[in-house]
Amino acid sequence: MAPDHPTVPAAVSDPVNAAILAVSEDRLTGFQEDPFGAIAEQSGIPVDKVIERVVAMLRAGTIRRVRQTLMSTNLAQGALCAWQVPSDRLDAAFEYMYKDDPFSGHIVIRTTDALTPGSSYRLWTTVKVPQGYSLRKHAEFLAKQTGAEFFRLMPAKIVFALGVGHVRRRGLEPGERADEMAQPKDTAIVHLSDLEWRVLTALKREFEPDEIVRNLWDARAKEAGVSLEEFAHVARDLNARRVIGRFSTFLEHVKPGANNERVTRYNALFHWAVPQGREMEAGREVGRHYVITHAYWREGGPEFRNVNIMAVAHGMEKERVLAHKAAIDEHLREAGIDFGYTNVFWGGRSEIKPSEIAPQAFREFYERHGIDPDTMKASPDEEGGSV
Repeated sequence: MAPDHPTVPAAVSDPVNAAILAVSEDRLTGFQEDPFGAIAEQSGIPVDKVIERVVAMLRAGTIRRVRQTLMSTNLAQGALCAWQVPSDRLDAAFEYMYKDDPFSGHIVIRTTDALTPGSSYRLWTTVKVPQGYSLRKHAEFLAKQTGAEFFRLMPAKIVFALGVGHVRRRGLEPGERADEMAQPKDTAIVHLSDLEWRVLTALKREFEPDEIVRNLWDARAKEAGVSLEEFAHVARDLNARRVIGRFSTFLEHVKPGANNERVTRYNALFHWAVPQGREMEAGREVGRHYVITHAYWREGGPEFRNVNIMAVAHGMEKERVLAHKAAIDEHLREAGIDFGYTNVFWGGRSEIKPSEIAPQAFREFYERHGIDPDTMKASPDEEGGSV
């Protein structure tokens, strides 16, 4: 006899789920007042079924989180950070960054195929601190906690690509790219009022399965202590100021999900050292390639042979990822942009979580550690670099 409530498919390979994910991963830009309605409209799947499937995938672990993202590069001081940690402390350092530091986001242990000056920097994280506080001081605190011997902070100067979309990237041919160059986004800090922070804090918190309903923002408005109308008004204003990212269902792309499926197997961080003065053009050419999920202008410094363009791509086969890299290399040369050095840092063990950027959370963190938060404030001339 069939059960009254048959199991709802939660695998990425299910055609309905794939149609939903092709939209919900990274196609809903800005503040979405009715995100599930928008997914339904773009995917052709009825909204009730969209909600049912998203909840099922979230419960099964296929989707690891559902949330409204922010352009945190415009809300907090942030950087990609490479850490040189003794090999016998590497796993413990990884655990600390993942479990004990709310301000670290992507945490990845990386390797290179060939020995290079930067190969000894195995632990890579993103790290952010709220406005007014020192990224360097926080990194120094983390180094003491983890035993890191050196670290290199690499703030993003310009963002060229930011959007995961693993499902819609399947089957891409090496070299496939947009007709136009990627549009650069700056990282200038936007200052917010207390009300805006209240709304933003409620807006960005990820959704539990039981919270996923059509009228998604009613409860979050109450959490922020404002009416739904005021909540939406503030969110729209923040969107106009370009501090809202996208509404997204983030897939679990490292560990196996439902039916033991993997969304991707290889995570590659590409490095290029392009001539000084060509960074903007090179980043826009790299960012137009559909396979690229993240692309930035960052300064790697002497530890990384002065690379200045970094990008991330994922794939199921290593050789396929390298073929995409080779196609981008060829395109750069065809565009007249030579590069003196390039490399690939492969991702191994990894965890991804949203970085906390609320000032009060930062203060409470340091108070718990017996440190006066005011001593962690930034000096006017702070910038990235090595320690």
